[in-house]
Amino acid sequence: MKTALIYTDDFLKYDYGPTHPFKMIRLKLTYELIKSYGLFGEGSDYLQPKPAVDADILTFHTQDYLNVLKNVDAGTAGQNAFDYGLGFGDNPMFKGVYEGSMLSCGGSIMAARLVEKGEYDAVFNIAGGLHHALKSRASGFCYLNDPVVAIYDLLNKGKRVVYIDIDAHHGDGVQSAFYNSDKVMTISFHENGRFLFPGTGYVEDIGIGIGKGFSVNVSFLPDTTDDIYEGAFDEIVPPLVASFKPDVIVAQLGADSLQNDPLSHLMLSNLCFGDIVRKIKGFNVPIVALGGGGYDVVNVYRAWTLAYSILSDKDVPDELPNDFKKFAKTKGYPADFLRDATKTVSTNNDNLSFVKKEIEYFKKNLFPIHGII
Repeated sequence: MKTALIYTDDFLKYDYGPTHPFKMIRLKLTYELIKSYGLFGEGSDYLQPKPAVDADILTFHTQDYLNVLKNVDAGTAGQNAFDYGLGFGDNPMFKGVYEGSMLSCGGSIMAARLVEKGEYDAVFNIAGGLHHALKSRASGFCYLNDPVVAIYDLLNKGKRVVYIDIDAHHGDGVQSAFYNSDKVMTISFHENGRFLFPGTGYVEDIGIGIGKGFSVNVSFLPDTTDDIYEGAFDEIVPPLVASFKPDVIVAQLGADSLQNDPLSHLMLSNLCFGDIVRKIKGFNVPIVALGGGGYDVVNVYRAWTLAYSILSDKDVPDELPNDFKKFAKTKGYPADFLRDATKTVSTNNDNLSFVKKEIEYFKKNLFPIHGII
């Protein structure tokens, strides 16, 4: 595998504020841990992103919305900014929100183009994966939807795309962009919307028009564990990917599905997270990997480093390098080991029964659309 990580310290300039759960330091810590493990070199590169240009963004977002974001950066945002979801607790207005969002989108577009040209087998933009942003509205800490604009870039080159989202929150912005399309299959694994923002992504939401059957939502009850999650993935994803035959997989690797995340309620270990990344890699399709959620900073840098090592076919020891331990301690996010000690196993039959019903629904109503027996 030839892989690349996209990152720049410039991301640290775009700060949501001291009380906001979206911490940019998690990106710096991920980069530093990957570097400390010696994962760059021998087919693994570190690349710095360039900002997207308006034409890239306007494949999905509206000019009016883009203008409002520019006004926020210029300090001239008017009252109409609230009409675009800006200024609320989730989506604060701060200087750099437009610049930072364009840089994040530029990283995801860069990843898509490098993979599409065959220069890399997998490229990971850890600052990407901001999957809630809508066409003309900020939502859920997301201002511009980098997965969508990256996918549009691939579509414009004639590529078929499967989007796989393992963030704890439903990938609603990406689903809405392609809900009536048969060129993109969106697959989202997330906590059920009755318990978690954005309250969408139910099993019955399978697309409309020519897109019917190309939107897949697997939701889980709180406290769902590794065994149930991986079992559902194995039942649903491989046959759909085999049937769709994508040219590229765009994988949103949000880490808030891991146990102890303060904003969600799933109970996955990062051993399971790594297994899912390994399964996605096992489809032998070029991968655009993106970051996403994750509000336990230690969980995030460990999970994303593990993911990058898997994508790069490089095994790393479990004990974190000493230089990184010292660095993480100075930032207030210390840890000793990369991997969780054990996988999580369910003792709740209700969680398993819930997922089994969803799988039955897919096999009855969605699989036949794709000729899956």
